[in-house]
Amino acid sequence: MTETSELTPRPFTATPGEIEALLGAMYRNRRTFAWKTGGLDAAAMRRTLGPSTLTLGGLVKHLALVEDHYFTHLLLGEDYPAVWAPMATNGDWPWTSAADDSPAELRALWLAAVARSEAAVDRVLAEHDLDHRLALSDGPETLNLRRVLVDLIEEYARHTGHADLIRESIDGLVGEDAP
Repeated sequence: MTETSELTPRPFTATPGEIEALLGAMYRNRRTFAWKTGGLDAAAMRRTLGPSTLTLGGLVKHLALVEDHYFTHLLLGEDYPAVWAPMATNGDWPWTSAADDSPAELRALWLAAVARSEAAVDRVLAEHDLDHRLALSDGPETLNLRRVLVDLIEEYARHTGHADLIRESIDGLVGEDAP
């Protein structure tokens, strides 16, 4: 069984309000992703499936970047953490460099990004609601926090599906919710 102790279960009521529903779904997706990508060696983190070049390590590094992009950079308007500096010259770097990182390094990178994201959302929600607009925009319109949470839930759901298939091919692990 894969370790998910870094992201312990949180209560998720049957009748949540909007903020609780969005944050609960986001956290549940993160936990499931952690379960699907945890407890593997470096070779397993580099494994591909079929003709795809997608790896679990690449997914972990990509989602760490996505967390920092939306919550640290766009929501708060802060610079990216220094770890993302190679992106300036190589946009594929998170995907291609993951093979050089150990599973522990990848996990630590992702967990640190998740912690920054949760702190950013908590900070914003302490003073604003879900209609709060991001500090920066990477498109024609500036998104609000509600839209970003929905987009990230979708991003995690898609990539957890990818991870699910790759993980099943490695050791047969299947299931929908982390233990």
